[in-house]
Amino acid sequence: MKLPFIIIIDDDIQVLRAIQRDVRNKFRDEYKVLATDSAAEALDTVKELKIKNETVALFISDQRMPEMEGTAFMGKAKEFFPEAKKVLLTAYSDIDAAIKAINNLRLDYYLLKPWNPPEEKLYPVLNDLLDDWQNSFIPEFEGMKIIGYQWSPVSHKIKDFLTGNLIPYKWLDVELSKDAEELLNIHKIEKNELPAVLFEDGTILKSPAETEIAKKIGLKSIASEEFYDVVIIGAGPAGLAAAVYGGTEGLKTLMIEKKAPGGQAGTSSRIENYLGFPSGLSGADLTRRALTQASRFGVELLSPCQVVDINTKDKYKILSLSNGPEIKTRTVIISTGVEYRTLDTKGINDLTGAGVYYGSATAEAHSCKDKNVFIVGGGNSAGQAAMYLSGFAKNVFIVIRKNSLDSTMSRYLIDQINKTNNITLITNSIVAEAIGNNRLECITLENFETGERKTDEAGALFIFIGARPVTDWIKLNIFKDSKGFIETGRDLFKSDNFKKTWKLGRDPYPLETCIPGIFSAGDVRSGAMNRVASAVGEGAMAIKLIHEYLLGV
Repeated sequence: MKLPFIIIIDDDIQVLRAIQRDVRNKFRDEYKVLATDSAAEALDTVKELKIKNETVALFISDQRMPEMEGTAFMGKAKEFFPEAKKVLLTAYSDIDAAIKAINNLRLDYYLLKPWNPPEEKLYPVLNDLLDDWQNSFIPEFEGMKIIGYQWSPVSHKIKDFLTGNLIPYKWLDVELSKDAEELLNIHKIEKNELPAVLFEDGTILKSPAETEIAKKIGLKSIASEEFYDVVIIGAGPAGLAAAVYGGTEGLKTLMIEKKAPGGQAGTSSRIENYLGFPSGLSGADLTRRALTQASRFGVELLSPCQVVDINTKDKYKILSLSNGPEIKTRTVIISTGVEYRTLDTKGINDLTGAGVYYGSATAEAHSCKDKNVFIVGGGNSAGQAAMYLSGFAKNVFIVIRKNSLDSTMSRYLIDQINKTNNITLITNSIVAEAIGNNRLECITLENFETGERKTDEAGALFIFIGARPVTDWIKLNIFKDSKGFIETGRDLFKSDNFKKTWKLGRDPYPLETCIPGIFSAGDVRSGAMNRVASAVGEGAMAIKLIHEYLLGV
């Protein structure tokens, strides 16, 4: 934790040096001590400390100063640090002013000059005041702050981006938070400039794009090399596993992620069926561990950065990026995973990001406190979200088309849901309409067996339906199945065009696409098992197959 400040002001240099020396001798290990002979300079310092998210525990000020009386300074400084203790240095003739300050400014103490010996007349007083301050002091959040409107899609997008990239932040709703209003005034931010992102160093970005935030927090979007042994497109569990194994096997490895590492698994609040973690772990924790491993073995990550095309030249692959020069590589692993299908229902598009969310349960959970929340979907992601949101929401309703969760959700999740009092399963039903003025207010459910419709108040709607492969960006003639998933290995033989395309004297490797040296792993691959553990296994397996490919080239 940062050390709090003690600020001392006295226009008499000799007195200033003496009080500064005595305070530092006693409190230097627990507090930073700043001293100045100018009240105006002290006020500027106070403003700067507030902007930089520092904390002031104690003001010690002389009363009679030519620029400003001590009581006037205390009144202005209190606007920035209202909880700081206030001590006035006075001569005997200024006692009346000090007593008035106790009544008007809630002055904590006045100290007569001289204060010698400090062990008797200074330290006991300051010790009591600082102990009292520490007892009620709650440390200010030291990281990034976002000020915005809860029901703003742009605010949601920023929160979701930071959550996905494992960046801690504090959300301040401008309509509810006094701190938000205070920060807007201090930084002179207009409400039409929101959302605003405030960084620890005092930098402010107003209505920023994700790329601006990424650059500021140090995410990398430009590759350091022109040529790699393997480029992994997509940083979900399969991509992360491939990165770790590529790094450990000595391959020059680059991983490219268009939004945030972890994929859909990275947004899971609790994964309880992953080998080796009997108490479960969050998707964010799994992602953080994998990124640390990959970084340790020299793997380079570009994020946010999007591959928009792949071309081949001789035995090399050339990747075109949305925001940088082309990258050449010997091999490619496509592990772009899947994304949730959109819900084509009246009102959904208009309210997306304003109460209607695709995934994003961890980013928006706190906004669901004491509200009724609806989840559409019956897979594991929906079940994990329901369990997580049940700790915030008044009630959680899971809406599914089928008559039970048995065929779509893992048994351990079904059992947990059945034991959670504030989770209710609504079967044989669909969302017929989302209703609200600039934010979600109600949803209408329809039981498609009986035709009955019912409209209920809704604080949020989280959608976890289907799995659409992220393959639309691929222009190269890579074989896909009827749903758009990438075909690999022996499945390629099903295509009548395979023999026209494949001209090598060997069969494709198990995870290899119809283009030699381009592999696919994880949920984006046709026939994948759609489990974190299997995706991790495929990522590791892809590196083994790449070694075999490179030996044969």
